[in-house]
Amino acid sequence: MVRNAPLGIMSTPEKRPDAPSLASRLEALDGIAKLRRSLSGSRVYLVGGAVRDLLRGATRADLDLVVEGDAVAVASGLGLPVRAHDRFGTASVDLDGLRVDLASARRERYERPGALPVVEPAPLADDLARRDFTVNAMGLPLFGAVELIDPHGGLGDLEARRLRVLHPLSFVDDPTRALRAARYAARLGFELEPATAELVSATSLESVSAERIEAELRRTVLDGAASAALRLLASWGLAGVDAGAAGRLEAVREVVSDPAWADVADREEALMAAAVPDARLETAALRLASARPSSPSEGVALTRGRPPVELVAARAAGGAWLDEWVRKWRNVGLEIDGEDLMARGVPEGPAVGRGLAGALAAKLDGKTAGRDDELRVALAAAS
Repeated sequence: MVRNAPLGIMSTPEKRPDAPSLASRLEALDGIAKLRRSLSGSRVYLVGGAVRDLLRGATRADLDLVVEGDAVAVASGLGLPVRAHDRFGTASVDLDGLRVDLASARRERYERPGALPVVEPAPLADDLARRDFTVNAMGLPLFGAVELIDPHGGLGDLEARRLRVLHPLSFVDDPTRALRAARYAARLGFELEPATAELVSATSLESVSAERIEAELRRTVLDGAASAALRLLASWGLAGVDAGAAGRLEAVREVVSDPAWADVADREEALMAAAVPDARLETAALRLASARPSSPSEGVALTRGRPPVELVAARAAGGAWLDEWVRKWRNVGLEIDGEDLMARGVPEGPAVGRGLAGALAAKLDGKTAGRDDELRVALAAAS
C-alpha cells in the first residue's frame, strides 16, 4: 500500500521564500547552470536533501534530481558516462566533480515490512510523498517559474529545526529510516517532533537484512556528526549501538587521523569496528592495550599477526606503547635475508625463519651493529 497520509498537526503556514530569492539561490548552486543547458525541455526537479540544504544556504551539494519521464534517457543527454540502475529507473553521472543522481518520478509500495519497495512511474507529487522526512520532501523545478514545491510542510519543519516523518507507517515500511533519523538529527541539529519520536521508540529492525543495516551504519560513521548520531541510536536501542560507541568512535577517529597511523588499517573499517565492535576483537584489543612490553622486540611480537583494526582499537583504548611500534619498531628491517643464511649452510625451511627472527629481535633491542652482527646472531638463532 502507498503511504501518503500526513502525520501530526501542521504548524501555522510559514512564509515561503519569494520566487526571486529562490531563483537566485538555485542559480548559485554549483552545476545547475550546466544542467539547465544540457537538460532544456525536460521536466526535471531538484529534490530531497539538495533543496533542504539550499534553503539552509548551501552553494555546493551533490544534486538529487527527479525526472517526470525516463531518467536514464535524460541522463544520457548530458553527454557524460552514465551509471544506470534499471530496477529503480535511476542514473548517476559525475559533473565536474559533483555527483548528480537522476531518478524517474515514482510511487512505492511495500509488500511486507522491511522489504525493498516495488516501484512504478508516477507524478512528482507521489515521488515526494514516498520520502523519509518532510524536510527531504520538497522540490524545485529546474525550468520555468522557480517556486518551492512543499506539499508536506517541510519548510515549516526546517525553520523549526524539526524532523518529522510523512506518515505513521514510515518506520514499518522501511525501518532503516530510523537510522537515518539519527544521522539527520545529529547532522542538522534537529529535534524529532513528538509523534516521530514515539514511532522511533517503537521501531524494530528485525525485518531488515544485516547488509542494509550495515550500509546505513557505514554512512553514519563517516558522517561529520557521527558521534552525536551514535548517541541517539544508543538511546533508542537500535542497531546494536551501545552507550560507549560514541566515545570509542571519537578515540578511533583521533588515532586514524594521526599520519603515523593512517596506513595501519582501513579508516572506514576501523570506525565501523568502533561503532559496533565484535566482542572477541574488543576483548583482544583491550588486552593488547593493557600489555606492558619490556622491550621493542617483545612489543613487535605482541603485534605480529594482529588484525589492523584491532591494533587501532588497542591504541584508541589507551595502549600508548603502540605509538612506539607504529613510529619506530614496525619500520625496523634487516640488512640480511634468507639467502645469506643458506649461503652459510642453514637449510631452507624453519631454521631460516628462526634465524631471521632472532636477528630482528636483537636489532630491535639495540644488540646488533651492522650486517655482520646481524648474520652472527641469525646463525646462532638458526642452529
